[in-house]
Amino acid sequence: MSDKVYQLNDVVQMKKAHPCGENRWRIIRLGMDIRIKCEGCGHSVLIPRKKFETKMKKVLEHAEEPTN
Repeated sequence: MSDKVYQLNDVVQMKKAHPCGENRWRIIRLGMDIRIKCEGCGHSVLIPRKKFETKMKKVLEHAEEPTN
């Protein structure tokens, strides 16, 4: 099990910055593939989960826990 725990709407830092200069990405879809959206320019990228886990550096902000 990976020590990098992430969930939907978390903001993560990737090893390489986006060409726009931003290095903060929001997870907007989880599944076999993970879609992340650049917090700077709004561009979204769909990458395989395995590739995402190797390229993710750390979780910067955890999403709010839903209160029931």
